[in-house]
Amino acid sequence: MHPDPGTPSQHRPPQDGPTPVDIAIVGGGLVGASLACALAPLIERHGLTVAVIEAAPLLDLAAAPWQPSFDARASAISLGTSRHFTDLGLWAAMAEQAAAIRRIHVSERGRFGATRLESAELGVEALGHVVPNAWMGRVLHRRLAELSLAWHCPASVEAIAPAAGGHRLTLSDGARLQAGLTVLADGGRSGLKERLGIASDSRPYEQVALIASVETSRPHQGVAWERFTAQGPIALLPLKGQAMELVWTHAAGDERRRLALADGDFLAELQDAFGDRAGRFRRVGRRHAYPLSLVTARETTRPGLAVLGNAAHALHPVAGQGFNLALRGVMDLVAALEAGLAEGRPAGDSAQLEDFEARREGDRRQVVHFSDGLVRLFGIDSELLGHARAAGLVGLNLAGPLRRGLARRAMGLER
Repeated sequence: MHPDPGTPSQHRPPQDGPTPVDIAIVGGGLVGASLACALAPLIERHGLTVAVIEAAPLLDLAAAPWQPSFDARASAISLGTSRHFTDLGLWAAMAEQAAAIRRIHVSERGRFGATRLESAELGVEALGHVVPNAWMGRVLHRRLAELSLAWHCPASVEAIAPAAGGHRLTLSDGARLQAGLTVLADGGRSGLKERLGIASDSRPYEQVALIASVETSRPHQGVAWERFTAQGPIALLPLKGQAMELVWTHAAGDERRRLALADGDFLAELQDAFGDRAGRFRRVGRRHAYPLSLVTARETTRPGLAVLGNAAHALHPVAGQGFNLALRGVMDLVAALEAGLAEGRPAGDSAQLEDFEARREGDRRQVVHFSDGLVRLFGIDSELLGHARAAGLVGLNLAGPLRRGLARRAMGLER
């Protein structure tokens, strides 16, 4: 769902030569739109020309009232991410539909021990927020309507090739662009990385995430639950009202039966797997399933090229870090561009991209290793290891400084 950010360019007539742009953003979803919004000061100060290429048609919802959907997908936004959106002038609008996470409760079913993280203990109002993706998109695209951007929508990249000073792109709407910097923020599904010869390392988890909204019998009070069970991790994230976002990890193939269950039977099995700590589950929305794997691009920069978001790294949702990691990449890229432009360098030159990669490498490596290690630690069925995990959860709950340090990292306040 995308609000109308202005009049998109459609069916452009062929030109004698490519149109020069400083930056071409391939993908107008949450990551690409966030980048375009973050570039606003550079567009204003340096006169940057920016083109956004989005394959999905934009719906004209600018004048329509917001209609919350019980079935809407949502994302966990860390405190650090909300502060980045505050800097961009966007958080006040996003917060209108955000649910605060005031406590995180991590446990393993059938074993003693749990870890609790409290916002009050860390001196913050909330550890993070959960925001419907459609609302985030609406806020981002409304901001983009105010910027001087070249929109190519709906359009896809039919051809891309390195050229002097950047890349040349041929679009399905007939446009041709000569971009100093091309940013791949299309989630990696378009095949552009492969066409450019950028390989990715993929490690399938042989797992599937079943995602749905559920309603509980009592208010969630801002608690986010991470419950490790023999059937896979179950995460419950607070939404506005009494709804929660369910992310239930299954062994690949096991999800099919639960997708086909009647609502009452599904809720009964969820109750049995999770327990009653969150209350009774009494309603479930449409269920969706997504295969899970760890995918990391072997290259995230080349001369005139940067890769962001899921195109650069697709993570397991167990730690809720995917979008937060992507937005830090957005902000680091903008910071590197700003530093280079201040020195008179064109967008996309090698020094800027080396600066960007230096800013990102450590953060990306640590988050990837953390989320992957968590999946593997709790995915091993061993009685001895199970006792060690329980002891670790108890010990972490008792070790205040260590727990607070991990929490600050998860909130995006430390790297």
